[in-house]
Amino acid sequence: MLSIMIERTHDIIALRTLMAQFPVTAILGPRQCGKTTLARLIKAEHYFDLENPRDAAKLSNPQLALEELKGTIVVDEIQRCPDLFPLLRYLTDTLKDQKYLILGSASGEMMKQSGESLAGRIAFHYLGGFRLDEIGAKNIKQLWLNGGFPLSFLAPTTEASFRWRENYITTFLERDIPQLGINIPAATIRRFWIMLSHYQGQVMNYAELSRSFGISDMTVRRYIDILSGTFMVRMLQPWFLNIGKRLVKSPKTYIRDSGIFHALLSVKNHDQLLSHNKLGASWEGYALEMAARAIDKRDEELFFWATHGGAELDLFWQDSGKNWGAEFKYSDVPRATKSMHAAIHDLDLAHLWVIYAGKEKYRLTEKITVLPLSEVVCPWTYSP
Repeated sequence: MLSIMIERTHDIIALRTLMAQFPVTAILGPRQCGKTTLARLIKAEHYFDLENPRDAAKLSNPQLALEELKGTIVVDEIQRCPDLFPLLRYLTDTLKDQKYLILGSASGEMMKQSGESLAGRIAFHYLGGFRLDEIGAKNIKQLWLNGGFPLSFLAPTTEASFRWRENYITTFLERDIPQLGINIPAATIRRFWIMLSHYQGQVMNYAELSRSFGISDMTVRRYIDILSGTFMVRMLQPWFLNIGKRLVKSPKTYIRDSGIFHALLSVKNHDQLLSHNKLGASWEGYALEMAARAIDKRDEELFFWATHGGAELDLFWQDSGKNWGAEFKYSDVPRATKSMHAAIHDLDLAHLWVIYAGKEKYRLTEKITVLPLSEVVCPWTYSP
């Protein structure tokens, strides 16, 4: 049994850096990922939780409540009060002895509302589940099965973790989605989410999904926007330039949290996972999410690459003026492939890592290194 308190040092340092530079800092992430716990570690002078009726009542006249305060002010679940954003602009421009830390669980609305009112005044920090470097290499399998939500990962038994995730999904669908003003039956979104989980790691075919579910392409896009805007689904965009090849230009879809993915598939333990036909897709999604967290870039800076001829690369990003790539393999002994060499050549990669479930790091070629997932920790320096 792990300690209930797991330090999130990287996130605290990143938050304090942003708060030193910007008058408003936003922590974005799914419900129950630890945003409130992290915010309380900042030790703010004032704290408002808009899900608490007492705090919501205090902010019924927000200007009167906030303009007399000094120091750091935390506003939790701010998407419940979008009228606050224009006021924060006025307050931060007028009162130089205030800093705001705002927390939200719906990225699309928050980014839009804050961008319109707080351009140049706000910084964003994404908080997901636990990182590999926070839980230790010996707990990688537990993190894969249970996912990174603190109450799921730290549950005393595998059965308790699975029950927590089942209830999380129900609460998310029946309470959180309606609170965003989205009036879609919970059972409908649940069935769609389960169907989407079977497309894990695949290039999105909206027409195929709409036929399978019996809805229009536009409705499919709307449902996916809801799930991605609440941090449940990652839509990994394709990287394409005019290099004379027919490239895939539709996004790939991933359930972000591996534990939620397994709950949607009714996978309760490691034995069921290892015999499931989505084992490879599960590992790819899990390893990709861990790598994305270690790379520490915004979602819109991460891509995949694929040609209609069959060459592909699971993850592509740019850093320090160079191009980098990663492949994710649930394999004992990954080997170099024609597809990897094509990606290195066509994308001019400085290096390509093959991230796998094993324990040994070794070189395949000068530009290809096989790397255990346990070594993909934040900050990842990309050293071959």
